[in-house]
Amino acid sequence: MDSFEINKILGALLGAAFVVFTISLLSDAIFANPPPRTPGYILKAAAPTGESAAAAAPKRVAISALLLSADAAKGEAIFKRCQACHDGTRGGPNKVGPNLWGVIGRAVASHPGFNYSPAMKAFSMGGKAHWDYQMVSDFITAPRDYVKGTLMTFAGLPDGNDRANVIAFLRTLSDDPLPLPRQASAAGK
Repeated sequence: MDSFEINKILGALLGAAFVVFTISLLSDAIFANPPPRTPGYILKAAAPTGESAAAAAPKRVAISALLLSADAAKGEAIFKRCQACHDGTRGGPNKVGPNLWGVIGRAVASHPGFNYSPAMKAFSMGGKAHWDYQMVSDFITAPRDYVKGTLMTFAGLPDGNDRANVIAFLRTLSDDPLPLPRQASAAGK
């Protein structure tokens, strides 16, 4: 290859770089993207401490009382948030989290084929702990506070009625649902 051919190739490369650079400058001038005057939302990163932490922590609510008025249809709508990580169908796959078919009454950290975090395995007490209504409620209030070290990144459901509705829906995901607590079953539900 002679020097004239090399010069043509280098000239073409430099010309293409010039065109790309010029288009970049022109597009920045035409389509200006100034930063917003005020942020769309403010993220508060500091965690509350001392008395404010106790005030900010959700109060533990007996779920049996809330199950009296729970609506499984509303719970199904709320459960759609969970479906990014959990499947609720019989024989369905594990996703980022375990399949939740039959979770109420099931031993903690026991769904076959799912690799639970060490924190969740320790929380299961070697298979002795089972997901009852109150434990599910306490867990989904704030998973990372209830099981320290869990890999579940869900922020939680602080509203007791939302939790009761989700639990009522989870109860329908079973061939043999766990009986309702006495207080809720006394109302005939």
